[in-house]
Amino acid sequence: METAKIFMTGRSQAVRLPKKYRFSSSEVKIRREGDEVILSPISTEEALEAFLALPKCPDFELDRKAAQQLQERDLF
Repeated sequence: METAKIFMTGRSQAVRLPKKYRFSSSEVKIRREGDEVILSPISTEEALEAFLALPKCPDFELDRKAAQQLQERDLF
């Protein structure tokens, strides 16, 4: 069985994974099963679903009229 180093970063605990166990993504799912902590990659579909589930921010939504005005302006 291989091992990994545990260290503190700020007030959080982190694990340094050996090279052959590295993930290609920047985030993983985490769950606990008994005494085990299991990390799993997040699929593209799951990431998209999570993004689409976020609440909409009205500050960043342009109404149709404002969007048309932006498109119709002269460049020069």
